[in-house]
Amino acid sequence: MKMRDRCRRCLEKYPKVLATARWLGKRRRRLIGGFVVFSHVLGAITSVNAVMQTRTSQGAIAWAISLNTFPYVAVPSYWVFGRSDFNGYVTARRTHRKDLKEFWDEFEADLIEKNLVLDPERNMPLVTETLSKLPATIGNDAELLIDGDETYASIFDGISRAKDYVLVQFYIIQNDSVGLELRDKLVERAKAGIRCHLLYDEIGSRLPKSFTTPLRDAGVEVLPFNTTQGDANRFQLNFRNHRKIVIVDGKEAWVGGLNMGEEYKGLDPDFGDWRDTHMRVAGPVVQCVQVSFAEDWHWAAKEILLGLNWDAERAENGASKGAACIPTGPVDEYETATLFFLNAINTSEKRLWIASPYFVPDQQFISALQLAALRGVDVRIIVPDENDSQLVNLSSWTYVPELQEVGIKVYRYEKGFMHQKVMVVDDEYSTIGTANFDNRSFRLNFEITLGVKDKEFTSEVAEMLVRDMANSRLVKEGEYESKSYWFRFWSRVSKLTAPIQ
Repeated sequence: MKMRDRCRRCLEKYPKVLATARWLGKRRRRLIGGFVVFSHVLGAITSVNAVMQTRTSQGAIAWAISLNTFPYVAVPSYWVFGRSDFNGYVTARRTHRKDLKEFWDEFEADLIEKNLVLDPERNMPLVTETLSKLPATIGNDAELLIDGDETYASIFDGISRAKDYVLVQFYIIQNDSVGLELRDKLVERAKAGIRCHLLYDEIGSRLPKSFTTPLRDAGVEVLPFNTTQGDANRFQLNFRNHRKIVIVDGKEAWVGGLNMGEEYKGLDPDFGDWRDTHMRVAGPVVQCVQVSFAEDWHWAAKEILLGLNWDAERAENGASKGAACIPTGPVDEYETATLFFLNAINTSEKRLWIASPYFVPDQQFISALQLAALRGVDVRIIVPDENDSQLVNLSSWTYVPELQEVGIKVYRYEKGFMHQKVMVVDDEYSTIGTANFDNRSFRLNFEITLGVKDKEFTSEVAEMLVRDMANSRLVKEGEYESKSYWFRFWSRVSKLTAPIQ
């Protein structure tokens, strides 16, 4: 009180100072009041946009509530992370496909002439072709690659075999021993006169100049995917190019869950053992993978990749495997990833095994899985017991009771971190790719999945998943319900954020 009285007496001696202080106080209150009103008005307006633009009702509700309740944080978050439309890519894709039409028409005619088009038995291949706008082909070879050592050895050997060109695309490339080995392989090939193109996601990869300069000096074309190009995308960080693709001479391609980094070999102590799956394909499906890379390159570079191999050729070993390439992303006419996986679930008759590190689907997937189980399909879900995302870990638990009540088995992989994205449908159809079972993969990320229609290959994939189940624990009936109240509470809260995780 003494200090306050002393200040008051001091100010009374200087009435102009006192008047100024009072004016500033009123001004500050008005500014704060104006800011609060402005923020809530902006939040209300933005929530209208969110309701109109967000693809799912759950996402629209989540954004609308947060924008009106906490506009100070939610408004900038929405404009950076909330949009689901990716401007400009559709136009670029149309231009690219128009420019490639001559080559593509010849490729499709070649497929028909050489009897390399897969007959649409049942409706899965037919739907796949319609969604991806790429043909399902026959005459392919497929090699299953398990974990990092096997995958990297196959990819690096393939790059060493290149005689014409190498196309490489990854979401994450680390500046470590694995990333540097990739860099050195590309530098060596470029110096040998092989055309090399490297595309990476600039949000997933933070590559220093010390990494990219040797590549460019050797003649390797290096580009970030650049999701923020264009005025409408300038502040948008919601989209990722999550694809992992390597193509050699248009004859071999590698697709799967592994990025380029030491953690994918189990060398990062924070992650420990890393369980992942990749695959190598040869045959006409490679050209379909090549379309995906070429479209992404066209977006990033604003140029057409000329001189690529578009000749349809049966794999050298005479393999007859059917295969389809399903690139998906936020620019598709339909929700391609959603419809593709829903169709796979709905057409399953005997078994449906899914391995995904991020299992946070919306209700339509849970209902489809329940219906499959009620039809008598053997439905099994494998997720990691320890996840690198606590939100995902908590959210995934909330689905367990709904799945278990119809007999679906849920396994939690315990031997390290499981990152593979694999699905087995019945006895002859399997998929390996980059898409997770979550909103981000279904609606926001650029992803790619390869489907193989072949009993022998599918049996090999199924045996791999059986081994993974042996390294997992089967979640017991009532296990989620027996957890603490606060665990279940925070799991439910986490699930509310699933559409925007």
